[in-house]
Amino acid sequence: MDLREEALQMHCEKRGKISIESKVSVKNNHDLALAYSPGVAEPCKEIHQDVSKAYEYTSKGNLVAVVSDGTAVLGLGNIGPEAAMPVMEGKAILFKEFANVDTMPLCLDTQDTEEIIETVKRLAPTFGGINLEDIASPKCFEIEKRLDEMLDIPVFHDDQHGTAIVVAAGVINALKLTNKKLDEVKVVLNGPGAAGTAIMKMLLAMGVTNAIVCDREGILDEKRVTGHKLELAQATNPEHVTGTLADAIENADIFIGVSVANALTKDMVHKMNKDGIVFAMANPVPEIMYEDAKACGVKVMGTGRSDFPNQVNNVLAFPGIFRGALDVRATTINDEMKIAAAYAIAELIAEEDLREDYIIPSPFDPRVADQVAKYVAEAAVKTGVNQI
Repeated sequence: MDLREEALQMHCEKRGKISIESKVSVKNNHDLALAYSPGVAEPCKEIHQDVSKAYEYTSKGNLVAVVSDGTAVLGLGNIGPEAAMPVMEGKAILFKEFANVDTMPLCLDTQDTEEIIETVKRLAPTFGGINLEDIASPKCFEIEKRLDEMLDIPVFHDDQHGTAIVVAAGVINALKLTNKKLDEVKVVLNGPGAAGTAIMKMLLAMGVTNAIVCDREGILDEKRVTGHKLELAQATNPEHVTGTLADAIENADIFIGVSVANALTKDMVHKMNKDGIVFAMANPVPEIMYEDAKACGVKVMGTGRSDFPNQVNNVLAFPGIFRGALDVRATTINDEMKIAAAYAIAELIAEEDLREDYIIPSPFDPRVADQVAKYVAEAAVKTGVNQI
């Protein structure tokens, strides 16, 4: 049985991957009176007097909505809300398995930005946090930004920030191996979509000063781009380099690809500085194959694939991030919390244990979610966005 057949069989036999489990037993009239009428009226009255008590008397404090409109599902594209449901269920079990966070998948039958924002806003009182998932760029930026401003619970678009945090962790450790510093390296990013934009913004926030971003038409130029690309163009390319990716890559120390297969050629890699670092995350075929990059002199390579070393996997980030945010009842997930998460992941590997093929810990390292949660909670408290 191949993977396709096995996956279909598992999903069919289980009728999905999640269920609701009761925390209390209802075996007799007394149990029923406590869990439902008349006893349930007592917490209702308490919450009516003080809505913050919803965190004490309901599951709100450990419940996250996983919200999608189905417009950018994995590599499948715009497949709609019903077809997105298996992914959202999968996300739910990862939250629970890795960080004991309860979640509710919500696949919305609208692709309108205003309707998505309004729907999530009206559902928000039920939840302690909102995880946006598989919502297409560029509307994902506006949806996250506006919801984050509106709501007093964390809003996090994992396709952007989960990827950015794990890449940043890999960069931190790769620089240790190559004896380079964030404020001295040249970074080239190809593919300024949701993940690429967040990666570049995060690296800039961490101290990168020399960066260039390319899309399919070449180096971002303020005169030809708008929206989030214009914002990136204004924040990068201090030397005003023009041309294509081949021009941008000259003397680069780090290449980050969140674009398309085979975008980075061997000739381009040869233009990079000695001990180059490459994160090629197009799936299933990366911007350059692992063996080709290594043969061209790349020192450290990461991809999105589990069959190559240094897999960039978002499960290293999002469970612990929400665990930490929920534990201190954070009102947002700010840049400081995201950067803290990156260092939490990176520092799981002691410097003496770092290798070219081991700069990112395994998703199954049992320390990951706890350390990420700890660092994130501390950053929330330090920046004053905690409520407890």
